[in-house]
Amino acid sequence: MCRNNMSAPLPAIMPAAWKATAAVIFLHGLGDTGHGWTEAFAGIRSSHIKYICPHAFDIIGLSPDSKEDEPGIKQAVENIKALSDQEVKNGIPSNRIILGGFSQGGALSLYTALTTQQELTGVTAFRCWFLLRASFPQGPISGAKRDISILQCHRDCDPLVPLVFGSLTVEKLKTLVKPS
Repeated sequence: MCRNNMSAPLPAIMPAAWKATAAVIFLHGLGDTGHGWTEAFAGIRSSHIKYICPHAFDIIGLSPDSKEDEPGIKQAVENIKALSDQEVKNGIPSNRIILGGFSQGGALSLYTALTTQQELTGVTAFRCWFLLRASFPQGPISGAKRDISILQCHRDCDPLVPLVFGSLTVEKLKTLVKPS
């Protein structure tokens, strides 16, 4: 459901006011760019958090029978992992990095957080669904991933992403991670 444009511009970044000790990597929804979210984060900015908002994640279809672009999703996941790896190289421990996103950005953030080897602090997924749900491994995730903090939110009158998508995501998550 996500396509990654390899010629995409560099992510929009709102650097920390002081030395960055944490990072938020947040992915936009359809029709937006990373700039839209850096502007939103400016209102809640924390002096020690760096906000990174990539561009160019796109959607193929948003119906229950839409085919998912598995190679595109997996390439997009690798790009997000590369951003996270870069922050670790910059001195931010992986357990001080949060992935997040809205709509298809939330779906990609959730999938990435559950498949990366890094021990991230958590994921926020707003108005999203579970990518590659049918092929995702069954049963609980082992190790530190089982304890990952997840905030998933969905509204009941969303005209684009039906509530059932959020409900199915919750049910899938219950089989994978430990409830808080």
